[in-house]
Amino acid sequence: MPLIVLLATTLVLAFSSLVALFPAAIAPELAAALGVSSATVGLQVSLIFAGAMLSAMIGGPLTRRLGPCRTSQLSLGLLGSAAALLAIPSLPVFALASLIAGLGYGMTNPSASVLLVRFTPAEHRGLIFSLKQAGVPLGGVLAGASAPALALTVGWQAGLLTLTALAAGGILALQRTRQAWDDQREPRTQLLVTPFAGLLLVWRQRALRHVALFSLCFSAIQLSVSAFTVALLVEDLAFGLVQAGLVMSAVQVSGVVGRIGWGWVGDRLGDRLITLAIIACTTTAGALLVAVMTPAWPQWLVVTLLCLLSLSSLGWNGVFMAEITHLAPPERIADAAGGCLVFTYSGVLLGLPLVTLLHGLVGRYTPLFALLGGISLFGLWLIRQARRALVLRDAGEAYHHIER
Repeated sequence: MPLIVLLATTLVLAFSSLVALFPAAIAPELAAALGVSSATVGLQVSLIFAGAMLSAMIGGPLTRRLGPCRTSQLSLGLLGSAAALLAIPSLPVFALASLIAGLGYGMTNPSASVLLVRFTPAEHRGLIFSLKQAGVPLGGVLAGASAPALALTVGWQAGLLTLTALAAGGILALQRTRQAWDDQREPRTQLLVTPFAGLLLVWRQRALRHVALFSLCFSAIQLSVSAFTVALLVEDLAFGLVQAGLVMSAVQVSGVVGRIGWGWVGDRLGDRLITLAIIACTTTAGALLVAVMTPAWPQWLVVTLLCLLSLSSLGWNGVFMAEITHLAPPERIADAAGGCLVFTYSGVLLGLPLVTLLHGLVGRYTPLFALLGGISLFGLWLIRQARRALVLRDAGEAYHHIER
């Protein structure tokens, strides 16, 4: 059962990433059909994460009401419907479909957290959550590999409808497990009585609040590293475009390795806050080294340092998600996951425009990595505060136990 749960949650997350990134992988074809620029197609990411923020806010009560399996099926249904709508060459429909895809995307992690906590061993939770989070870059790899090929062979619209068919297949496959996975659901749970319940839970518990703010910082760092590596290499460090593209692939692979590796480290240490602190330290050091790079640096050294930076800056997610399950009350894990992810998605929405704006003022990418290093250092301080809050909480619980 644990392996099936891990495989199912990973594939659902990978599919959500595939749908989210599929249009970007066929941006020229889609832009021509819509009569807009490729850059306009790229704005779809903002709409997706706006939708994800909305559904993450009710992810907890929705998961309790429907059950984690049915919530995952609903997520696939929204993602499949969005893919079908994206096949319609209309800009308003494209915007609506992107928002719907985001609603489906935001439901994946709260339901997955409940399933993984219930059906997998706690001592391996860091590695398990990291393996599940590897579904995000896996979806990106699948989008890059399949979308252009489908567009050339069967057409971009048929390619998107293929995703709708995959979503339907996933819904049917999950139906076999629904009775066992949703047997603890609470059908009378109100969805919109307190739509900000998850956010309030996170904000009121200091340790959770600081870890959520850490995710805001690191999602902004992650997006910046992913989005600007090629431009950094070409414009600031005299790499060729093809070379830079290969380095970008290596950076993404390093991120996947980092996600799994840091999850294993967290389990071995038995302390995921310490693991997040180590991630923050290595990210700070790596970003500051990138900030002082010049075209005179050997290319092998540049590539090595960027890959080492991505191990941490792209590899923190699984440890973060696993720590949420440790800090949250057991009966409110889905609420806590949804509330924390609102902060995470906020970092995605804020990070790219901020770095883009600063690049317009500075004119180079390397100095901006010093800013990313500063944000990472602030993330380290947040983890220190989370640890202090956790120590105080545990001390308070011990005191009340003695009093009783």
